[in-house]
Amino acid sequence: MSAAAVSHLLTRQTHRRSKAPAVAFLEGLSLERGRAHEICGAARRTMAFAVAQAMVGNVLWIRPSWTPGRLNPDGFMRFVDPGRIIRVTPKRPEDLLWCTEEALRAGIIPLVVADLPGPPGLTAVRRLHLAAETGGEMSGVAPLGLLLTPDKGGAPGVETRWSMRPAHSNTKKEAWVLDRVRARTEPEKRFYLKGLRTGLALGEAP
Repeated sequence: MSAAAVSHLLTRQTHRRSKAPAVAFLEGLSLERGRAHEICGAARRTMAFAVAQAMVGNVLWIRPSWTPGRLNPDGFMRFVDPGRIIRVTPKRPEDLLWCTEEALRAGIIPLVVADLPGPPGLTAVRRLHLAAETGGEMSGVAPLGLLLTPDKGGAPGVETRWSMRPAHSNTKKEAWVLDRVRARTEPEKRFYLKGLRTGLALGEAP
C-alpha cells in the first residue's frame, strides 16, 4: 500500500461514530465509545477507575514494565472489583501502543487503558481511533480507549482531554478538580468532585 493510501486511511474523514451509547461516568459527563480519550494530571488513574466503574466487563490495563510501583487493589476496589483488571506490562516502549491498538481492534474488552510515560503522536492516536472502530464492527459495541499521560498530557488528535488532580482539604474529606481541557463538541469546563465510599460524585467549589 502506498504512503498516500495510508495517509488517506488515517484522515479524520474515515472515522465513523460509534452507534453505542456513550459511557456516562459522572452526572452529565460522558465519553464516546470507539475513540481514544486522554486523561492527564496527578489523579489520572482515579478518573480511569471512575470510568471503569461505569462500564461492564473486564478492563485491560497496559503499563510499562520498567516504571516503579504497581496498581494496588486497596486503592481502587471501591470503584471496581480487582478481578476485572487484566494487567499487561510490555518490556519494550514500542509494544505499549501496539498492545493498545491490538486490544482495541479485537473488540473483546470494553475498556482499554494505556498508562503511558508520555503522550503519543498524532499518527498513533489516529491508528487507535481506527482500531477502536474496527473493534466495534467485530463485537457490535465499540471499545473505549483511555490514554493516561503525565503532567499536562498533550496527545494530538484525541477525542477529549481531561486533567484531574487531588484537592483534599484533610484526610477525612476527599476532593478533586477535574478539567475538561479539550473536546470536539463541548467547551472547556472545570468540575469539582467529592469522594464517596462507592466512588466519586460531583461536588461544590471550595
